[in-house]
Amino acid sequence: MHKITLYTRQRCPLCEKAKTSILELQEEWKFHYEETDIETSDELTELYGLMIPVVHLDGVEVGFGYVDKMDICNRLREKKLK
Repeated sequence: MHKITLYTRQRCPLCEKAKTSILELQEEWKFHYEETDIETSDELTELYGLMIPVVHLDGVEVGFGYVDKMDICNRLREKKLK
C-alpha cells in the first residue's frame, strides 16, 4: 500500500486545503495517510519551513506550496501502472 505524508503546521490555510484534497483522493485510491507537523522538529522546520505544505508519496516529494489534487492523482495512477 502506498503512503502519502503531508508535512504541515498549525494555522496554515494551504495545509488545510492540501489535507482536504488528499483525503478526497483517499476515497478513490487506497493509501496510508500520515500528517506531520514540522514545528515538532527543528530539522523539519529548517527543511520545509518556507515550502509547506509538502507532500511525499512513498518517501518522494511530489508537491509543495499549492498542492494540485490532479497531480497527486496522476502520480498515484503512475505508481499503480508500474
